[in-house]
Amino acid sequence: MTAPEFSRPVRVDTIGAEPRRLEIEARAEEAAALARRFGLVEIRRLAADLRLSRKGMEARADGRLKAEVVQSCVATAAPIEARLDEPFEILFRPLPDAARAEDEVELNETDMDVVFYDGASIDLGEAVAETLSLALDPYPRAPDAGEALKAAGVRSEEEAGPFGALAALRDKMRK
Repeated sequence: MTAPEFSRPVRVDTIGAEPRRLEIEARAEEAAALARRFGLVEIRRLAADLRLSRKGMEARADGRLKAEVVQSCVATAAPIEARLDEPFEILFRPLPDAARAEDEVELNETDMDVVFYDGASIDLGEAVAETLSLALDPYPRAPDAGEALKAAGVRSEEEAGPFGALAALRDKMRK
C-alpha cells in the first residue's frame, strides 16, 4: 500500500477527551499529488480547521474543509474553478477485531462517516483528502457545455427520451 499524499498522522494516545483545535493545510507538492489522484486539473488550496477529541479508542474530528480546486468540464474539458467550504464530522474507530485491513467491513447508514484505523494513529490528512473527494461535483459542467454538446450532435435527455421520440413523431406527422 502506498503512503497517502497528504498525511497528517496523530497518535490516538495523544488525543484527550477535551477537544483540541488543529489546522492542517496541504503543501503544494501534496496538493499536486492529490489532484492527480482525484483527476483534477489543480488543487490550489486544501485546508481544514478542526477539533479533535477522544472517548476510549474512538476519536472524533469535526470542523470545516476549505478548498479551491480546478476541475474539467465533463462535456468540453474546459477548466472550472470551484470553492468548497464544507462542514464535516468523522469518527475514527479501531478496526474490528475479526477484521484485517484488507477485509471488507459492513457499514450501515449511521457509519458512513466512520474511518477505521489499524495501529496507534489516525491520519487526519487522508481523512480530509477523502472528504474533499466526496464534496467535489462528480459531473462539473461549464456554462456553455449544453451548446457544445448540441453542436457535436449530442441530444439532450428530453430530446433522446421517450417523450422526445413522441415529439419528433408528432412533428413528422404535422408535415
